[in-house]
Amino acid sequence: MIRKATIEDIEPILEITKACASAMIAQGVYQWNAHYPNRAAFENDVLRDELYVLEDNKTRIGCIVISTFMDKEYLPITWLSKNEKNIYIHRLAIHPKHQGKGYAQKLMDFAEQFAQNNKFSSVRLDTFSQNKRNLKFYERRGYQRLAEIYFPKQSTHPFYCYELVW
Repeated sequence: MIRKATIEDIEPILEITKACASAMIAQGVYQWNAHYPNRAAFENDVLRDELYVLEDNKTRIGCIVISTFMDKEYLPITWLSKNEKNIYIHRLAIHPKHQGKGYAQKLMDFAEQFAQNNKFSSVRLDTFSQNKRNLKFYERRGYQRLAEIYFPKQSTHPFYCYELVW
């Protein structure tokens, strides 16, 4: 079940993202760290009504942010569609013990269906250039890689921007 998150979901979501960060670091992928994702980001997501949680048998196992807000880092990007009526995906996470079971696909299916149902022209996101699993995941879904951006507090390596247009 996918539902809108509440303030009560933030602590369990932080546990999920910390477990994801540890699992990625163990694989040499330094995408998330002590600075990101953080409580303030998730609190803002809840206030903006953009954070969703995935549950299985009442256990929170993942999350996704589906936002209409364009971060300033995205401004220089030459996107495939106009900068109007776009959805931005952030902080997609599935607890490591639940990965590989199609849950990330379910969250992305949900986000893409939400975008189509609400007449958005595209879905945009970024993912870490060193996370080969994520790159493959989005490219298999039809996302096109467009440009690189940098988040210095996270890594010296770039993040790739992707867009899916229908």
